Amino acid sequence: MICAVSKNDLEECVNVIRSSFKTVADEFGFTEENAPRFTAFATTYERLIWQYEHEKRPMFAYRADNKIIGYYSLLKQNDSECELNNLCVLSEYRHKNIGRGLLEHAFTEAGKMGCSVMNIGIVEENVRLRKWYEANGAVHIRAEKYDFFPFTCGYMKKQL
Repeated sequence: MICAVSKNDLEECVNVIRSSFKTVADEFGFTEENAPRFTAFATTYERLIWQYEHEKRPMFAYRADNKIIGYYSLLKQNDSECELNNLCVLSEYRHKNIGRGLLEHAFTEAGKMGCSVMNIGIVEENVRLRKWYEANGAVHIRAEKYDFFPFTCGYMKKQL
């Protein structure tokens, strides 16, 4: 079941985000030393509190087995665009369409916010993830290399 995140859920959300993105870090060789700004290492309770209280980001969790097993948030960028952030599912719950459910929920919520475009950032080298987003209607726009990441950032868009 997908529901809005409350302030009391944020610590559990941090753990879900860090654990979920850690599998990507492990697969691609990212460490806290070579990629300290990568989601698996950079997500903190303080960061989520800021996003929740000051940025007022809509945050949603997928709950099963009396715990949070998936998460995402949205950041409104302008009148018509928003960014999907930290869509993730704990590794032991993957390949059960939970991520697709979260993504479809995100599309609906973004539409309710008045957005007609969703921006999505990915690790460009994660071809499997790129293909998954493309299968769900996103289009690859560009790739950028930054000095502070040992990977290329891929940028995708989904017309809502």
